[in-house]
Amino acid sequence: MVATTTPLCNFGWPAPDFDLSGVDGKRHTPASARGPNGLLVMFICNHCPYVKAVTDKLIRDTRELAEHGIGSIAIMANDPADYPEDSWDNMVRIARDLDFPFPYVLDATQVVAKAYGAVCTPDFFGFNSRLELQYRGRLDASGRGPTPAGARRELFDAMLQVARTGEGPREQTPSIGCSIKWRDA
Repeated sequence: MVATTTPLCNFGWPAPDFDLSGVDGKRHTPASARGPNGLLVMFICNHCPYVKAVTDKLIRDTRELAEHGIGSIAIMANDPADYPEDSWDNMVRIARDLDFPFPYVLDATQVVAKAYGAVCTPDFFGFNSRLELQYRGRLDASGRGPTPAGARRELFDAMLQVARTGEGPREQTPSIGCSIKWRDA
């Protein structure tokens, strides 16, 4: 598995629209997922060791961010043909078993991942209340290992700043993870 890092934040970039099916049986859009103070769009999957390493923290952080008016949504864009762990049935099971506090949706065509410029899992896009990009960084310094002692909650702190001011921090560390598993053209 090759580790991939995300590009730097393009401050003010507007969130591309989408309408995707969620494991909850509903359709979800940026408008339906956003909170009054912003939206966190996360590209994740079921099989990636980087995602598995931070899932508990993602659940904790998105629950706490909701209390500050930040909505969250997780998008799975991998091609499950080569990664059966990323199948729809497994998405449903994982979201239920872990009690995801956010919609978990499938980008079966990968059009949304391409529109966002997603490159890896996890890949985070933090938008303000006007759906302008303010954060494109990592969750924290853990990568796919344990969280280092004293590590800052970078994503949480950044989105809390977005909730309070509408602007993200100017210094951001790119996220790292497994590449998106693109379909053959």
